[in-house]
Amino acid sequence: MINYYLKSIWRQLTKHQFYVGLNVIGLALGISAFIFLLEYISFEKSVNKFHINLPNMYRLMNENKEGTTWPQVAPGWALEAKKRFPEISSYCRFEDGVSKGVVNLKGNSNEVYREHKISYAEGNFFEFFSFPLMVGNAKSLAKSNTVFISESTAKKYFGNKSPMGQILVLSNQFGVLDYSIQGVYKDITAQSDIAFDMIFSLETLNKKSNLNDNDWADLSNLESQYINTYFALQPNVNIMTLESKLSKLYDELKKDKDGVKFRLQALSNIHLGSSLDDTFQTFGNLKYVYMLGFIAGLIILIAWFNYINLSTANAFKRANEVGVRKVIGATRWSLIIQFIGESITLNLMGLILSLILVLILQPLFNDLVGKHLSLETLGFSSIWISGLILLFLGSILSGAYSAIVLSKFKPVDTLKGKINKSIKGILLRKSLVVAQFTISIVLMIVTVLIYSQIKYMRNKDLGFNASQLLVVRGAEVGKDSTYKVRKSAFIDQIVQQGFVQDYCLSSSIPGEWYNFATSGFTQPSSKLGDELKAYNFSVVGDRFFNTYQIKLIAGRNFTNAECKVNWNDNSKIVINETAMKALGFQNPETAIRTNIQWDERALEIIGVVKDYHHTSLQRSIEPIIYYPQDGSVYFTLKLSPENMQDKINKLSTIYKSHFSGNPFEYFFVDENYQKAYTSEQQYGNIFATATVWAIFIACLGLFGLVTYTIETRIKEIGVRKVLGATVSSIVGLL
Repeated sequence: MINYYLKSIWRQLTKHQFYVGLNVIGLALGISAFIFLLEYISFEKSVNKFHINLPNMYRLMNENKEGTTWPQVAPGWALEAKKRFPEISSYCRFEDGVSKGVVNLKGNSNEVYREHKISYAEGNFFEFFSFPLMVGNAKSLAKSNTVFISESTAKKYFGNKSPMGQILVLSNQFGVLDYSIQGVYKDITAQSDIAFDMIFSLETLNKKSNLNDNDWADLSNLESQYINTYFALQPNVNIMTLESKLSKLYDELKKDKDGVKFRLQALSNIHLGSSLDDTFQTFGNLKYVYMLGFIAGLIILIAWFNYINLSTANAFKRANEVGVRKVIGATRWSLIIQFIGESITLNLMGLILSLILVLILQPLFNDLVGKHLSLETLGFSSIWISGLILLFLGSILSGAYSAIVLSKFKPVDTLKGKINKSIKGILLRKSLVVAQFTISIVLMIVTVLIYSQIKYMRNKDLGFNASQLLVVRGAEVGKDSTYKVRKSAFIDQIVQQGFVQDYCLSSSIPGEWYNFATSGFTQPSSKLGDELKAYNFSVVGDRFFNTYQIKLIAGRNFTNAECKVNWNDNSKIVINETAMKALGFQNPETAIRTNIQWDERALEIIGVVKDYHHTSLQRSIEPIIYYPQDGSVYFTLKLSPENMQDKINKLSTIYKSHFSGNPFEYFFVDENYQKAYTSEQQYGNIFATATVWAIFIACLGLFGLVTYTIETRIKEIGVRKVLGATVSSIVGLL
């Protein structure tokens, strides 16, 4: 019996090659898109899931009274929490910003690199997290002045030589310190949100002599929020209860009451979150993942609609076959089995062709999404299994309708040729075609909306002029007693260049976050609880507002002398409009006539600037307090537009002449802003590609239906031509 069915299926496939080809191509395209999107979804869902102790690993988070959360906490809380709460098995701390600096191999000051993906981490980092070591003892990171480096970093600095025991020199805000390489680990892939090229021992900062007067970085302090803290909890701990205990500990030990509570976020949720209404900060976007899953389903649905359309359209050609089979004894169920078998065979052919297409087009898709994906990404995950089940059920259901329709034909009617009247112009085909193009149009609308949003973000007036602003990162090496003199000489020489129209020095710039955030600000008419509001600090020089063309709407700018006052001796600040409103002032004129308190310090508001987007448009404008300091983390230069590369080369020469041993690193402010929208651009590209793919599949099915329609009107066309109709008139009619 099985042999009979196989022969029958083969005959049908070879007899109707055109429609079989259309079906297989349509199914292959639909399944290919489905697989590509499944790869992306599977990748996003698998991020951070490789850690051995994952179910018991949590990130410590701050949450203010407005419900805003952030992961940077003061380092001392981990110590206090471990001492008090037996529910905490262990903890691991690391930072992802304050260690940035310049690295070189000891004795080779001519080859230096500005490293960005580096961190100071707890000594148990490689025992707490499941990052595989290639060489070295994981416990060595607990020693001061040690460093572990990634495999690619080892090749970058040492080629094929062993890096073990070699000395790297790190120059950053903590001074110039030597670190012994005690381990090499495999490169951390994109399947981890925690990814560094170099991991320096956090124990180094436990020595006061290594802090370089940066007392805020003391590892026991409970005030400076700059470190990420992860807990490994005992099994079956009640998370809400532990959160409550941690928050009570915070209220007990925190000097300045700011209304912040501690929250715990599962490590498994830090990439996408636990749900769409999760308030915790994440690295990915669960909403887009769900949307891509929905689109994957719609595209495969369009392909199955094609199959149903072409199968039912082709049904009348097989009416006589069904009639003959029934006359010689075929049952309805045997016919249904045969037709479903044909459907499964076509879907299998489509699946095989789709796998070939995936292998061919995989590099293009990877470039589109900016990730290294493959069929191996799917593995044996629940997503892959669910996808296979969906494909199997879809192939059965799409074939089942055609099978039921064909098996209903009455032998007498089919053999007399009356069947055409009962199936001609069937409503289902029209409905499915409309559904296909409706889905395609919906995808087009979504794509247009996404690109419109991206275009809006890229073209929106940021509130300042980012055009032709070149930012040069300040020096890290050579910050000795001569540094101020060399810095002044560098500025003097820069000003002499005719193409430099303006400049400023600052420790914070638009597009690169703030220096820090803090609370404790009040004014004479403040209400109870106003001291809990958080404000962002941006440390700037006296030329900052002019260079960025940020409008001052009341008061005055800082003077050069005010920017040279020591940090703790300063009493002047400038605020933005949002900060003015948060402080309770009704207008700028009132604000600049009022002194405010920052805990025990009195500060005078000397100016109010118009709101602008200091960060990307993905975040709302936040309250900013500008603090005057003659810093040099960033040199911002306003350049004339022509011959830009020649100017950059000239600036590089000047920079290296004053700050030898430092790499010349620069970026344009407007281009730096665009990087914030990379993920939106990637999703937009995916939606656009999926839309074109869906429309093509739908048109493929429409082409098949048009061909079928023409075949049914061949006699009519012949009669019309005999009666004198031209080819153009018939084409116009069709």
